[in-house]
Amino acid sequence: MNIRAVATTEASRISEIIDHCRHLEGPMLPILHHVQAEFGYIPESAKQLIASALNLSRAEVHGVVTFYHDFRDQPAGRHSLKLCRAEACQSMGGDRLAERAKAKLGLDWHETAPDGSVTLEPVFCLGLCASAPAAMLDGELHGRLDEHCLDDIVAEVSK
Repeated sequence: MNIRAVATTEASRISEIIDHCRHLEGPMLPILHHVQAEFGYIPESAKQLIASALNLSRAEVHGVVTFYHDFRDQPAGRHSLKLCRAEACQSMGGDRLAERAKAKLGLDWHETAPDGSVTLEPVFCLGLCASAPAAMLDGELHGRLDEHCLDDIVAEVSK
C-alpha cells in the first residue's frame, strides 16, 4: 500500500471516529481518546480534521493534545513503563529509582527506545501511596519498588 493510500485510509478512519463522537457534549476529548485507541497516538493529520469538524482552530486541538500527558504524538513502545513522580513516591526513593530507570533504559521522560521496546512516562500518582515507590508496567501496578525489582522490570521490557 502506498503512502497516499495509507493517508486516505487514516483520514477516513479519523472521520468515522469524529462522526461517531461529535454528538456528545464536549466531543473533543472522546474523539481524541478514540483516535489514540485506534492508532496508538494522535496523528498530526487528525488535529486539522478534528478542528474542522468541531469548528475550532488546529491550535485549540493541539493545545488540548499537548496539555494532557496521556495523549501521544508518536507511537508508544511495545511496553509502557510509568513511574510515579508524586510526593509519597519521591519521599520513599522514587527520584533515585527514576534516575536509575532512565540510565538503564537510556531514555528520558516521554521517550521511546529506538527499537520500540519501551516508552518511559512519568505519572503523578498511581494511588499506591502506602506502597511507595510505585510503577505501572503495561497496566500492571508494582509497589514497594527497590533497585532489584526495578532491574527486573527493565530487563523484562528490554527483551
